[in-house]
Amino acid sequence: MAIIEVVKYDGPAGVFAWKYPNQELGTWTQLIVNESQEAILFKGGEALDSFTAGRHTLSTANIPILSNVVNLPFGGKSPFTAEVWFVNKMNSMNVKWGTSSPLQLQDPKYQIMISVRAFGQFGVKIEDPRKFLLKLVGTLPLFDQDTMVSYFRGLLMSNINELISSYLVHKKISILEINAYVVEISKHIQGRLASSFLDSGIELNNFFIDSINIPDNDPAILRLKEALAKKAEMDIIGFTYQQERSFNTMEEAAGNPGNLGAGMMNTGLGLGMGFGLAGPATDMMNRMTRGMSLDGGTAAAPGASSKSCAGCGTLNPADARFCIGCGQSLQPVPAAASSTCHSCGKPVIPGAKFCPHCGESLIIKCTGCGHELQPGQKFCAECGTRAANG
Repeated sequence: MAIIEVVKYDGPAGVFAWKYPNQELGTWTQLIVNESQEAILFKGGEALDSFTAGRHTLSTANIPILSNVVNLPFGGKSPFTAEVWFVNKMNSMNVKWGTSSPLQLQDPKYQIMISVRAFGQFGVKIEDPRKFLLKLVGTLPLFDQDTMVSYFRGLLMSNINELISSYLVHKKISILEINAYVVEISKHIQGRLASSFLDSGIELNNFFIDSINIPDNDPAILRLKEALAKKAEMDIIGFTYQQERSFNTMEEAAGNPGNLGAGMMNTGLGLGMGFGLAGPATDMMNRMTRGMSLDGGTAAAPGASSKSCAGCGTLNPADARFCIGCGQSLQPVPAAASSTCHSCGKPVIPGAKFCPHCGESLIIKCTGCGHELQPGQKFCAECGTRAANG
C-alpha cells in the first residue's frame, strides 16, 4: 500500500472523534489539523503525541518517541504504521436524549403509578482528547452524538428517574405539576453528571429537560383528570362531593312520595347534618317535604281547616297535635310567668338567681331568721317577719 503523503480530516460533520482510515505513514507525511481540532498519533494502543491546529511533519525530529517505538533512525526517512485520530473540540450544544421506555413513578399526592417519558438535550466539549479516546472510543472508527448518548444512557436514566421521584416527594406535588420544575431539575441533573463526564475527558456545559410527558391514554391519568375536573366544577359551584351525594339522595326522595320517600329524605337530612349541611340541607328538605305526608298522602290543602307548622311550613289538619312533615309539636306553648328584679324592677327570666341587668341577687331571704323566701311571698313562713319587698 502506498505511503500517505498528506493526512487531514475527511470525516463526517458533527462527530466528536474520527480515525483516519489509512495507517501507512512515513516520516515525511504531512499532518494538517484544523482549528478547534486536535490530532493524536497512536501506535499499538499507546498515544505517541498530540498535535494542535496547523501543518505538521511526522518526522522523528517532531516526534522523538518515534525512533524508540518504531525503531527509526533519528532524522532518517522511513515508512511506519500508526493510527491518526482527529478529535473535534468545539462546543456541541444539541446532543439529544430521551427515555427509550417509560419510567414508572408513583404519584405521592394521589398514590397512583404513572408511566412517564422525558426528553431533552445537553451540550458537551471534549476537554481532554487523549483521555476521551482511551476511555470511550477504543477501537471504534468514529464517535458521534448517538454513540455518546448510548454510552451515558444508563447514567442519564438513573439520575432522571431518581431526581424526578425525589422532587415529587419533597415538593409534595403531583406528576401533573412536574413541568413547572424542569429548569430546577435540569440544573441538579447537570451537577450530578458533570463529574462522570469529566472522568472521560468531556466537559458537560448544559443539560436541559425539554418536557416530561404522560401518555394521554393511560387509564390512571384519565381517571385522575376526570376526578380533578369534577372537583374543580364543585369548587366553583361551592359544595363538596359529600354534599352533592346528599343532595342527590334527597332529590331522589322527593320524586318518590310516600313512606319510603319520607324515610329516604329523613336519611338524607341526617347525612346533610353529618356533613355540615344543616342550613342548606334543611332548606332543601323543607321545600321537598312541603306537600308530602308521612303516610303516602298529601298534606292538608290550604284552607280554613288547616294550620301551618312554624318549623317547616307544612300545612297540617286543624286538629293535628304534631307536624306531619317534621314531627314538631303544634301545641301552643304557655307563656312563662313573668318576674321582675326587686332591685331595678326590670323583667328577669323565671328561676334566674341573678339579675341580668344590675347583677343583684334574686334570692330573697327573711331579715328576721334568714329563711329563703319564694317570689311574691310577703311574710316569712318560719318567723312571720314581713318581707323586705312585701
